Amino acid sequence: MCRGLESLPTTCLERAKEIKALFGSLLLKSDHGVTGPSKKSDRQRLNADEPLKWRESFQNLLSSQNGLCLYRAFLVSEFSEENLAFYLACEDYRATKASKLSAKAKKIYDQFIGSDAPREVNLDHATREITKKNMEQPSQLCFDAAQSKIYALMEKDCYPRFLKSSTYLELSSRTG
Repeated sequence: MCRGLESLPTTCLERAKEIKALFGSLLLKSDHGVTGPSKKSDRQRLNADEPLKWRESFQNLLSSQNGLCLYRAFLVSEFSEENLAFYLACEDYRATKASKLSAKAKKIYDQFIGSDAPREVNLDHATREITKKNMEQPSQLCFDAAQSKIYALMEKDCYPRFLKSSTYLELSSRTG
């Protein structure tokens, strides 16, 4: 599914197209619900009101598997998918067993925060320094400041653009 850290953007883009098509078919359904024809583990009930809930709050969007996939596809199209990938990596990191924290923290730091990080996220110097210091003794909270900054960035910048995107506007007009 789109939420996993291992998923490729192509997979998410395919899922986003599928979700868009399924929501489009709601116009033909009198019960306003349809089950997606994806893998058995990915099946979710699509509700016609779901896109409208995404507009209510950024958290509603992130809490919806369908919304998350469409949002990720949107970020890929804007070349800023690393923000969501970092946010989700931090969420996953919090659930990590203590024995694996150090290795996982290093991987996240090297991928998103460190110098020459291949998927570097946009953080101010102070937040980078706090996170770097937290890496000395990684805990489940060591990325909190950085994750909070990226969440705020997405909420104030990317999320409003997503709500104005043609894909979202098309979905919400079909269901609204």
